[in-house]
Amino acid sequence: MYSKPFIAGWGDMDSNAHMRNTAFLDRAADVRMMFFADSGFEMKAFAERRLGPVIARDEITYFREIGLLQPITVTLQLAGLAADGSRFLMRNDILGPTGKLCARIDSSGGWLDLATRKLVAPPAELLAALATLARSEDFAELPSSLKT
Repeated sequence: MYSKPFIAGWGDMDSNAHMRNTAFLDRAADVRMMFFADSGFEMKAFAERRLGPVIARDEITYFREIGLLQPITVTLQLAGLAADGSRFLMRNDILGPTGKLCARIDSSGGWLDLATRKLVAPPAELLAALATLARSEDFAELPSSLKT
């Protein structure tokens, strides 16, 4: 499973002395982009193709608090994908120092053609990269976002 370690820093905390909700979303986005970069799709590759990932919805479920300077691990799985790759559901689990689940983030999105500002299917190389992600136990095939 794809994962990256982090430390919950000062800027990640809220007034209740635990990791703020937007910091969870930031780590999820960081790990998604790290996966793309590790798969040959750095920001430059997206810019050259005039294509970018776009998130339509994030859903966060919290299980445990994360405090200042605690080590965390953020995993990435594929929870859903359209056959043409035009729509995806990515899942990030945020694990605390003991490996227990602290939060789960499900992010649904697609691929935006930056010239036409319309959703498109990804290039074959990007679809192949997505296929390398571990699939969640509840993985589901999604409908295409393309109008036929």
